[in-house]
Amino acid sequence: MPPVSAPVSPPPRDGEQLAAIDLGSNSFHMIVARYTLGQVRVVDRLRETVRMADGLDGKGGLSQSARERALDCLSRFGQRIRDVPATRVRALATNTVRQLADPQGFLVPAEAALGKPIEVVSGREEARLIYLGVAHAQPPKPGQLRLVIDIGGGSTEFIIGRGMDTLERESLQAGCIASTRRFFPGGKISKKRWKEALTEIAAEFQQFAGQYRALGWQEAIGSSGTNKAIGEICAAMKLTKGAVTAEALPQVRDRLLQAERIDAIDLPGLSSDRRPIIAGGVLVLEAAFEALGLQRLIVSKAAMREGILYDMLGRGSDNDPRDLSVAALTQRYGIDEIQAARVEATALRLYQQVADAWKLDDDDARMLGWAARLHEIGLAIAHSQYHTHGAYVLENSDIAGFSRQEQQVLAALIRTHRRNIPKTAFDALPDRLLLSAKRKAALLRLAVLLHRAHEAAPIPRLELTADSDDLRLVVDRRWIEARPLLKSDLVGEPDDMQGLGIAFKPFVA
Repeated sequence: MPPVSAPVSPPPRDGEQLAAIDLGSNSFHMIVARYTLGQVRVVDRLRETVRMADGLDGKGGLSQSARERALDCLSRFGQRIRDVPATRVRALATNTVRQLADPQGFLVPAEAALGKPIEVVSGREEARLIYLGVAHAQPPKPGQLRLVIDIGGGSTEFIIGRGMDTLERESLQAGCIASTRRFFPGGKISKKRWKEALTEIAAEFQQFAGQYRALGWQEAIGSSGTNKAIGEICAAMKLTKGAVTAEALPQVRDRLLQAERIDAIDLPGLSSDRRPIIAGGVLVLEAAFEALGLQRLIVSKAAMREGILYDMLGRGSDNDPRDLSVAALTQRYGIDEIQAARVEATALRLYQQVADAWKLDDDDARMLGWAARLHEIGLAIAHSQYHTHGAYVLENSDIAGFSRQEQQVLAALIRTHRRNIPKTAFDALPDRLLLSAKRKAALLRLAVLLHRAHEAAPIPRLELTADSDDLRLVVDRRWIEARPLLKSDLVGEPDDMQGLGIAFKPFVA
């Protein structure tokens, strides 16, 4: 039997709409585009200032007012994309949601308000998407290295890339809202406070500044609202034509510090909406200029939301960035690729037999395939409890292309692919992913079990049927009788699979 491959999703149909949503710490953005002749054409943009980061209390809690602003905004966004299929919408939450002690306590009502799933991304994945958006909006010259800086509300991302690919990605907890609150409590600003804050932030940047300067870049670009606002101030002060330079930035800072209070800041070209948080933004940018030796930063209109849009076209296709990440992990951890391929082929063979009954889709098949390829990743640490080690690696690594929820699903599948299934194995997953994750876990367990001996010979008969929470496997009698260890494992599997809420029955014929 030829190997079974995970299905690839078709590209959007001509004329079909796509939507990308960025739940930032300061603003929520949404882009709606139409797929036309292989290109995406933006047909609508929505932006609302939500200031979620203002609602963080330092203990992972979110104020009621910030929560209400966020849910009200998402409700309006949801109305606009009500008729866009969920498979053509991607909504990503960033720094503020990452800091919540109970992310699901916000995400569940947020998804209800939007009417679509919301994923959380790591800082480095956020950085990759920012760079992708900028690179598509302003195509780089061949071979050119670029530095992209994105100052958000809660964090700042630094990326060096070439072409459409990133080479270095960093995310620091130093956004315009977070830095304004941290260094200027009570709204008071002064030269003394500014100097102390600049020293503190610059020290944080030093952890990667040397590496970045050694790699170098030919062009520096600032994305998102803070960099755009500072560029507009530079232009309004007639210091530049919209770029930010090493000569202009100190003049902006000195003008800002004349106010002594944030609510009294009077900078040409500064909107009232941006005034409460501009001090933290200028502070972060000045620290970046000093740490990286920047002379000039041009401003891009594109940011993460554009990156999300273009990334959607690759996900599920032959150019899915997650495939490259899985391949990189396979190499880095020395995974037995031949054994992984056997397990993947069998897992997908089982998937095809029960996908309709269990309502599993192409995304489930891809996740199952990746889990099969990576199920032995923990062996690089130790054989004992290697499934536990592997789950930890996958949940806590920065894996390009994957959201936090996707990594949590992968980790849960790896954690439960052998031995007993702990009651807490799926606790990190949102309810909407729970049932399909447990069903994928059952398929992966069977595939791994059937290939425990690492045999190259194909399995002659493998018939799997599913009905709700019942699962029935039929294997060839002569084949199983020749493998007493496997037979013993199959006999014990019904007890173990109860931890998934599945009644499993093996048969021979």
